[in-house]
Amino acid sequence: MSVLCADDAAATRTLLRPRLSWSKPRTRAIFLQLMVVAVACAIMTMVAIQTAANLRQRGIASGFDFLSRATGFEISAGPLSYSSRDTYIRALELGLLNTLRVALLGILLATGLGLLIGITRLSNIWVISTMSRAYVEILRNTPLLLQLLFWYSLSQALPGPHAALHLFPGVFLCLRGLFLPSLVWHEGYLGLSGALLAFAILIPLVRTRSRQRRERKGRGLPTTLLLAGAAVVLLSAAIAIDRPGLTIERPVLIGFDFHGGMSISSEFATLLIGLSTYTAAFIGEIVRGGFLAVDKGQTEAAAVLGLSRRKALRLVVLPQALRVIIPPTTSQFLNLFKNSSLAVAIGYPDLISITSATLNQTGQAIEAITLAMIFYLAISLTISLIMNFYNTAIVSPERGGHNS
Repeated sequence: MSVLCADDAAATRTLLRPRLSWSKPRTRAIFLQLMVVAVACAIMTMVAIQTAANLRQRGIASGFDFLSRATGFEISAGPLSYSSRDTYIRALELGLLNTLRVALLGILLATGLGLLIGITRLSNIWVISTMSRAYVEILRNTPLLLQLLFWYSLSQALPGPHAALHLFPGVFLCLRGLFLPSLVWHEGYLGLSGALLAFAILIPLVRTRSRQRRERKGRGLPTTLLLAGAAVVLLSAAIAIDRPGLTIERPVLIGFDFHGGMSISSEFATLLIGLSTYTAAFIGEIVRGGFLAVDKGQTEAAAVLGLSRRKALRLVVLPQALRVIIPPTTSQFLNLFKNSSLAVAIGYPDLISITSATLNQTGQAIEAITLAMIFYLAISLTISLIMNFYNTAIVSPERGGHNS
């Protein structure tokens, strides 16, 4: 009986003992984390107080009211119409669109060129593999800013508009950029838009149907031929119903510059070439590493089945190598997007260039830089989300196959 009472007393003391005790590692860890958070909050508070005092001393009012004021400066032509009477928010929108335009095109070009470089690095032909290796070593080991200045210097060595190179009928190349004919639609937008939407819906349907038939009968549908035929039918129907008015506008030299048609500025072309070729060197090495990570027995099995080298690469090696290629390639996409901020060195009106002009004129440095940081963070997270979703879609079938 006394033994039971002693056990009950010990249990009672254990229950009454405080759960937070300095002798417990968990308590010490919680305390240290709270201390770190408190110190960080104190530092941020001191910085905010000091920043507010500095702004009051210089007579700078904080806030985002400046975004509704007129800029007073001009920006070269871009995807949005703009004049010096427009607001700062309009200018920042133009800078953001310019950044997105060059970044997205750069990602597409860098991916295609990097895939080509990675494949040719593994070529059995000595000349091709050596040229690819030289490309990778030169571009990967020189600063991107230096490469941008090199390409920009080459563009400025071109003749002026009056002595522009006449490459093809209606195509002119000079130091101000490349000028091309453009198609101008006068009417018939609804029919063409409907045809484009129908074609976009038809693509996944045809591919799904082809996959289902391949699973049942071992042979899929000729998707390329079917989609090409559907595109011709939809386009012909849209033209026959709406009869859109279409004219070709050619660039014409008037005064000191070309007018009409479409143009690609030398700054945009320089930034696009520099970003895509530089990033392609890194993607090429990633692709090469992904291919080498695939067991050689896979290619040997493909050869035994009678697949050509090209089909074995496309159907056997590449799908397995993507699991290794996609994660580091995502980092290169993010680097390309962030490296586009070097456009300020060659005068391309990207987000950073317009942000710099905005804070110089308004003095709202904190607000302008904060907006730029938010834009870059949001777009970077979006790119990461898309690539992670694609990576999951690539890896999941492989896991399902192993589980089965």
